[in-house]
This record gives sequence, structure tokens and C-alpha cells, in this order.
Amino acid sequence: MTDGPPAKRRSPAWSREEIILVTDVVAANDWRELRTEDAEVAELSTQLRELPIHPESSRTADFRSPGSVSRKTGDIMTAHSSYKGKPTKGGKLTREVVREFENDTGRLAAQAATVRGQTTRRKVASPSSIVDPDLGVPVAEGRVLERVHLARERDSSIRDAKIRSVAAAGEAIACEACGFDFEATYGQRGLGYIEVHHRVPLHVSGPTETLLDDLALLCSNCHRMIHRATPWLTVEELTTMVADRSRT
Repeated sequence: MTDGPPAKRRSPAWSREEIILVTDVVAANDWRELRTEDAEVAELSTQLRELPIHPESSRTADFRSPGSVSRKTGDIMTAHSSYKGKPTKGGKLTREVVREFENDTGRLAAQAATVRGQTTRRKVASPSSIVDPDLGVPVAEGRVLERVHLARERDSSIRDAKIRSVAAAGEAIACEACGFDFEATYGQRGLGYIEVHHRVPLHVSGPTETLLDDLALLCSNCHRMIHRATPWLTVEELTTMVADRSRT
């Protein structure tokens, strides 16, 4: 008597942190599922594989593949209280996360940002490697670094250099699309704060040398709107959209 074929290995169960990360993207997509070919799904797949939650020994070949991520976005969509169709079997934890955050997307985004931060190891730059914004020296970014997993390298020093260059030019640290100024609204707490956006995403450009002109200053709302759906808007397209709305 011979044994049957070995049981197929299954990927580890989704953790709360992973579900929060995917739920944040689904919420930004009006609680609609995303398809395998969507850029956000590919980005999520990469981020989930970078998270140090599941050991390599527990991962299958298709661990958090774009297909599995897309299916999870469907689970999240059908777990939302407004969904009228038949829910998928997405699991109790998925339903709990959706119900916890469906009316508090601000807290969801904050927690997702915390989870996302676990995927990136910040480099400690020596004084000689800090970018001088007046020189416009390019900074190498987007290379694939080998850590426990593979991730896109992002150099945080160029973000700071971009903000310093704008301040040095005597310009306001304000959103290039809508003009929102964090300091003007929040006072000292908002001093020098703004998000910095790659005009051409690193997952599109691949390994590249980033110049300050390749970056744009955006408020949190405009940054989210650019990434809300594919194809992503350019800064110029979003600026026109905001301007058109303000005239109506």
C-alpha cells in the first residue's frame, strides 16, 4: 500500500497587520476590490512580502502573490456593511478589521502607515552623504537591496533635501496641487511638514538617480488622490482638476 500524494502546502494565514495594509488600499478605492493587474496590487504584493511577519520557512512559492492579494481585496469589499451581495469566505479576522475601520478611515490610514514602515529600513546617512539642495546632486534610489526580503531602496535624505531647497528659495512649504500649507493651518506643529511624491514612481522607473526636480511636494489628501486609482494622475493633472473644481 502506497501513500497518497503529499498535501499541498498552504500560505500562512493573514495577520491583522497584513489585512490592515490591504484594507487601507481598498478603502481608498471606495471599498471596491482591485484586480491582479492593478498597480496597487503589485505594490501591495511587494510590501507584504517585505514584512517580517512570516518566516521564510512558512512561505509557499505563491506567498502573497498579486492573485492572492486581489482575492483578499474581494474578501474585504464583501465584508463591508454596505455590500449587498453574497460575502466571500474571507475569514473572521478580515470581517473584524473591516467593521473596526470602515467608519474610521483616518485611523486605518495611520495604522497602515505604521505597518508599511516595517517594510523599509532607513539608511543612516553620514554627513558627507547628505544632499546639498543647492547643488542639485542626484541621489541613487530604487536599487533592490537584499535584506531578509527584497525591497525598493528609498533614500529619505532626498525628501529632506527637497523641502530644504524649497525653503531656501523663499517659497512656502505647501502642496503643489492645492496650495495647502501645514504650518499656516497647524502652526508650529505643521512647521516644515509636507509629503514628497516621486513624479515617476520607483516601481515604474526601476533603479534610477533621483534629482530634486523629480519630486513634488503634496499634502496628504492630494497624495492619496494621485494614488487612488490607476492609471495614477500626474501632479499637473491633479492641479488642473483642483483648479477646475475651485472655479465651479
